[in-house]
Amino acid sequence: MILFPKVPDRHKRGNPLVPTGLGVFYVLISAIYLFLLHYYSAGAYKNQSSPALTLAVCILFGGFMGLLDDWMDLRWRYKAFLPLFAALPLGVLRQGTPVMSTYIFGKIDFCKLSFWIIPGEIVFYFAVLPLIVTITTNTVNQLGGLNGLETICPSIVLIALMLASPPEYRVLLYIPLAVYLALAFFNFQGKIFVGNTGSFAAGITIAAYAIIANIEQALLISILPYIFNSVLKLLNIFLLRQTATLKMKDNILYSDHRKSLLTLIAFYKPTTERKLVLIVSGIFAIFACLAVLANLLT
Repeated sequence: MILFPKVPDRHKRGNPLVPTGLGVFYVLISAIYLFLLHYYSAGAYKNQSSPALTLAVCILFGGFMGLLDDWMDLRWRYKAFLPLFAALPLGVLRQGTPVMSTYIFGKIDFCKLSFWIIPGEIVFYFAVLPLIVTITTNTVNQLGGLNGLETICPSIVLIALMLASPPEYRVLLYIPLAVYLALAFFNFQGKIFVGNTGSFAAGITIAAYAIIANIEQALLISILPYIFNSVLKLLNIFLLRQTATLKMKDNILYSDHRKSLLTLIAFYKPTTERKLVLIVSGIFAIFACLAVLANLLT
């Protein structure tokens, strides 16, 4: 761990130093696996790009954006737009199906639509997909700060998406999910942090995989806790100019306000860091099950 910088764990007594940035292992191992998968399956796609290649490039983009944030400590107003660049491979390589099922408007076929002089297919690949990637990645990145939170919750979402997707796409997540679960094991124990490199890459993986497998509805349901947390935080930032913070006394986390998912839980139920992470993970597990169930029923 000498190669990795260390940061204080502020929710532990004595604020011990913990190596951060180990999400780079997720990025490198996942990319190598997906490139190999592309190599051995390229013949099946002929002149088209394979889903494995697209997902690999997206993860590399996401990891680089996260690494850039770890180095430069970018303001949130700037790093909020970084996922737009990571969404480019999806549009350029034409991954995803431009027919999207929605709960409100039914099934939307962008190939049959046009927005003024812009074909609907172009809008789908270069407006809709970047929006999905940006929202997903930012909401994932905004829920963190506790040991295990940045690794367990994305892993739960990835498991749900893998179960909800067609069998031929699941192979894309075998190694990435295994690596992230391994990181989650050590992260939950407070031995490592994955940093923005890991959280950005995980967010990109979630969004890109859902788009490639055409399971955007399952994505929406599974990330609802992320969306709720982000909406709560952003409303307080923009309207009240206040940020969410947890306080600690005798290893018990509590809060005197309800400005995020974490502070909302800690406001009503002060508890230890580990129990708070397990409560949040349980919430994600419930929505993950709902996402899989909804996919089976539609």
